[in-house]
Amino acid sequence: MAKEKIDEKGITARKAENFSEWYVQAIIRSEFLDYSDVSGCYIFRPAAYAAWQKIYDAVDPELRKLGVENVYFPVLIPEKFLSVEKDHIEGFAAEVAWVTHAGDTKLGERLAVRPTSEAMMYPTFAKWIRSWRDLPMRYNQWNSVLRWEFKDPTPFLRTREFLWNEGHSVFATEGEARGERDQILNLYVRILKEYLALPGIVGRKTEKEKFAGAVESYSIEHVMPDGYGVQGPAFHFDGQKFARSFEIKFLDAEGKSSYAWQNTYAISTRELGVMVATHGDDKGLVIPPKLAHIQVVVVPIYKNENKETVMEFAGKAVKLLGEEVRVRLDDREGYSPGFKFNEWEMKGVPIRIEIGPKDVEKRQVVLVRRDTGAKSETDLGNLSEKVNLLLNEIHKALYLKAEKFLHDNVHTAKDYDSLKKILKEKGGLVSAPWCEDQECEEKIKAETGAKITNMPLGQGKVDAKCVYCKKKAKTMANFAKSY
Repeated sequence: MAKEKIDEKGITARKAENFSEWYVQAIIRSEFLDYSDVSGCYIFRPAAYAAWQKIYDAVDPELRKLGVENVYFPVLIPEKFLSVEKDHIEGFAAEVAWVTHAGDTKLGERLAVRPTSEAMMYPTFAKWIRSWRDLPMRYNQWNSVLRWEFKDPTPFLRTREFLWNEGHSVFATEGEARGERDQILNLYVRILKEYLALPGIVGRKTEKEKFAGAVESYSIEHVMPDGYGVQGPAFHFDGQKFARSFEIKFLDAEGKSSYAWQNTYAISTRELGVMVATHGDDKGLVIPPKLAHIQVVVVPIYKNENKETVMEFAGKAVKLLGEEVRVRLDDREGYSPGFKFNEWEMKGVPIRIEIGPKDVEKRQVVLVRRDTGAKSETDLGNLSEKVNLLLNEIHKALYLKAEKFLHDNVHTAKDYDSLKKILKEKGGLVSAPWCEDQECEEKIKAETGAKITNMPLGQGKVDAKCVYCKKKAKTMANFAKSY
């Protein structure tokens, strides 16, 4: 996506006609995000960072309940550590940014800017873990990472620097490690639904698409309005691969030395892009209430002769709401009510409250929903109850709309011609039988541009032939062009 010129006001692109241009206009002109002078690295403005903080505030205590503790490891990784696990370094080799000098002095060893933290954390884990009594060790970091492997970054969705939670767990047994998968994935599914109003498809990644160094990878996949797929939160069962590479061993209760079992998992700021793309409309952003920096904006409408009366009444409304929701009074001078309405709609504030002279006379306010534009009236005595009810209704409506969109954009193909036709004409995710042969996977991607996003969990036995080679299929896989 080209760098946006921000000298215009309002959204001029139509989401259904030019999604890429609409997306950039929506996030830039709404003051959600801005460009920096480093390609692929973006500036989170207050509304965006507040949304990420709300995700943090939702996820972090749930991890605590599971027994996960927060830590922080350095952003710089010695090259000798990064090169320990062969699959891992090969997977990230093209993405790593290196620090080679301090001032004019060349360093004795290159230091990698963290693309992910396994190579920094696991040598330390090997020192800390001695006995089965030291396990499980369940740690998490909230940090940023830098990956420099691509030429065409897309704000939030495909960025060189991004924020995430980075979970790293160490267990004594394979069963314990595998048992963590559903704990984490179910948590992410719930956070996506209850905070971002986003559904997704949970499944296993293919060998080709799994995380570098993992034994198995699992993901929650989304469908974007342009028909492309995008990966959401992920969980990786690392088995003993990293433990063997970094010598993470422990003595069990019988005194026998064993390698540990490990997992990693994450949710990132990519979800903010999915949220914007899914819920936004031609007016701009539509932010789910729980993530909104401002949940309610009060816009007074007055003339000079009744300004004092209207402003006093608006102040009462703000005071009533201030203890329960994030509310702002737009008392700016020199802007018309219409301009303010359009601006707050573009920013995606869930509820706008309008208060004019006639509303003051009736001791009421007018509430306008951002998602539907529907208006309703209520008196001050019922204002808090009405606002909270509307916020809940807005969130539910956004989720149901997103769920329907996902359902409508998951198609089924029984043969290769159907797969190609659907990908070309409709896009979205295309479910098709697959033999689990990587050669078929690679040929389909080369010929259609679509990769396997994941293989949905819980699909049962598959009685079909592979969509490409016609051999017996082992699974149903979702194919999509993707970010």
